[in-house]
Amino acid sequence: MLEIYADDVKCSHGSTVGQMNEDALFYMRQRGISEAEAKLLLKSAFITEVVECIPLASLRDRLLVLVDRRLKGELSKCEGCKLCE
Repeated sequence: MLEIYADDVKCSHGSTVGQMNEDALFYMRQRGISEAEAKLLLKSAFITEVVECIPLASLRDRLLVLVDRRLKGELSKCEGCKLCE
């Protein structure tokens, strides 16, 4: 039996952190891709896999554009975002 009391419940943000796939980096580097570009490709692939799960096509497409620009350093903060003002 499990009892959970309201005073025992806490909420916080979570995240997952992992290392770059060294084999994938090595593979790309051996084919003439710079380390910076290889890392950008891996980050983009990871984020794209997550964003592709969004069922609303217009939101998914907009997020992909924003993520791409952010990864390339074109955006230092969100445009029009109330949190970043």
